[in-house]
Amino acid sequence: MIDPTGRFALVAGNAEDLGHAVARELAAAGMTVAVLCDQADAVRALADELPSVHAFVTDFTDAHALRATAEQALERFGTPRLFVHNSAVFRETSVLELDVPAFRAEADSILQSAFVLSKAVWPGMVAARDGSIVFVSSGSALSGFANEAAYVAGKHGQEGLMKVLALEGRDHGVAVNSITTGAPIDGPLAYTYSDAMRAVMVPPARLAPAFAFLAGIDADFATGHRFNAFQVSEAIRVTREGVSA
Repeated sequence: MIDPTGRFALVAGNAEDLGHAVARELAAAGMTVAVLCDQADAVRALADELPSVHAFVTDFTDAHALRATAEQALERFGTPRLFVHNSAVFRETSVLELDVPAFRAEADSILQSAFVLSKAVWPGMVAARDGSIVFVSSGSALSGFANEAAYVAGKHGQEGLMKVLALEGRDHGVAVNSITTGAPIDGPLAYTYSDAMRAVMVPPARLAPAFAFLAGIDADFATGHRFNAFQVSEAIRVTREGVSA
């Protein structure tokens, strides 16, 4: 394992929900964190709250703007030890009502942005033979759901991109993995949950330790895998409580 203390992490997306919790966890682990987000107020409030977190407002559907924002962060902080991709737009729309621009915008917020940002950090990680890339996945990357054509397609594509980058990065020491939440999150998408799912949903902070753990891995440890954030975080919690006891 690699000690991430004092290292740089790039987190893309969702400064109000899981991205917020992940940024807090990484900052607590001693990392400098740049958060790229399209929610200007949320990401700036997060940066105001945590001195080691820095806000970058961007558009995940615009490849050129996104690349430019990433380059600003990399120029300021260097190559990240960890890159977490958590960008997504979610809209429930039937195929009959979904037009091409809406499909592209939703899918691009997931898959295109994952490619653009991975491409931005890739040369530095390969040159350093050091880095961990984590794509936040979901059940939509494994199954199909009605009224989610763009979201499901984007998440499936993201899993495929992860597998390709894992193969290309292995010989360069770059770990590339995906991670599912492993449990329903108490957040903006809770309205889509069944009553049974709402009964067991957890706050985003409950899943964040898994991301700090992945900040310290390399390709020899794991690459091309799908982790479960809830299971990993619970194992960390149990270990910590056992040590403290």
